[in-house]
Amino acid sequence: MSDAIDYEAITSAQKGTWSAGDFHQIARQNVCMAEALCEVVDPHPCEQVLDIACGSGTAALVAARRYCQVTGLDYVPELIERARWRSAAEDLEVEFDIGDAQALPYPDASFDVIFSVYGAQFAPDQKRAAKEMLRVLRPGGRIGLATPIAEGWSGDFFATHAKHMPPPPGLVPPLRWGTDAGLHELLGHGTRSIQSEKRTAWQYYRSVDHAVELFLTYFGPAIRASEKGDKVALGQDLRQVFERYNRARDGTAIVENTYYLTVAVRA
Repeated sequence: MSDAIDYEAITSAQKGTWSAGDFHQIARQNVCMAEALCEVVDPHPCEQVLDIACGSGTAALVAARRYCQVTGLDYVPELIERARWRSAAEDLEVEFDIGDAQALPYPDASFDVIFSVYGAQFAPDQKRAAKEMLRVLRPGGRIGLATPIAEGWSGDFFATHAKHMPPPPGLVPPLRWGTDAGLHELLGHGTRSIQSEKRTAWQYYRSVDHAVELFLTYFGPAIRASEKGDKVALGQDLRQVFERYNRARDGTAIVENTYYLTVAVRA
């Protein structure tokens, strides 16, 4: 079935989707995941670190504050430009490149550490993205992933989007990366160990309505789903998801998001 999938066309459409809005406004809630990855993977100063699908640079900047030699890559030029602004504002030396997780523009064995926070997992050709990850990582290098899983907020959130804008036929869901079986299928052949655990990321908003409005305004997939379907119905469905996982009782929204934190070591 995979041979019939036009990954190039899907990737091109994805670029347009993620270019809509301003994902930086959403990614601020991912900082805790990037910090958790850095704590567990523990990149040392001067190690070569690659943040794949870096968005506006969240994980890249966390690693750069440790004086790592950091490169961030994303296929959305506007996000790379924002990442460069953020890096300059903190006086951090980070190289940010425009590129695709499925065709990394780096030589073999270039990096000691690879990070991706809700990023590379969305590449349409998952096997190719995993192969590229392993190719540019040195033997003994570490991969750190923060990945959405089927249960909890992430699973319900992405299922809601799929309801309003179904994915291309035959495409394997990104949530495959959030399972032990999927990780071993994708990375097992090139690694000597893969360890994962469920973690909680808390997302903070002024209210549930504020959370829904943020996503409808800035989150590319929600914007595209709104354009192709019923924005009111999408908003109502998203509101139910945020309410389901809101743990605040004072009118604000503190949303519990369970994700998979994975560390794999290159063979």
